[in-house]
Amino acid sequence: MAIINPAELDLQEEAVVKINRTAKVTSRGKRFRFSALVVVGDGKGHIGVGLGKANEVISAIQKGKEIAKRTIVKVSIINGTIPHAIIGKHGASRIFLKPASPGTGIIAGASVRAVMEQVGVHNILTKRQGSKNTMNLVSATMDALLRMKDAVAIANKRGVTIGEVFN
Repeated sequence: MAIINPAELDLQEEAVVKINRTAKVTSRGKRFRFSALVVVGDGKGHIGVGLGKANEVISAIQKGKEIAKRTIVKVSIINGTIPHAIIGKHGASRIFLKPASPGTGIIAGASVRAVMEQVGVHNILTKRQGSKNTMNLVSATMDALLRMKDAVAIANKRGVTIGEVFN
């Protein structure tokens, strides 16, 4: 897998999926820290996810964005949807992704919708199964997107033409 330079990509505005506040109780009161789950993408098949943690919300979002830029990967997209149906798993969360015809839109919950908008998918049907933990759902969606294969890659691997792949 090739390393993708985020400076070469035309990245969209980052999408903050979730901001979580944690509190440490001390003798002087509560000490708050924040974590931010951030998704960045170029809308053309590149996507990265990052989890930033800091004492302020803005710093956490900034750290999450930098981490997401370092983890950018390429995903196969065909005509604004995915090549085939797939189930992604992470922890107790499962996500079923199914290609949809043009005009359908993104039928998904908030966390999965953020990932799909950033990667550039415009028509897709999704169904969450199991846990609805936001971080696990985003990871499960990334798992499904990374395991997808397009017809060209399968044809090259098998050493056949693209037409023979569908037979």
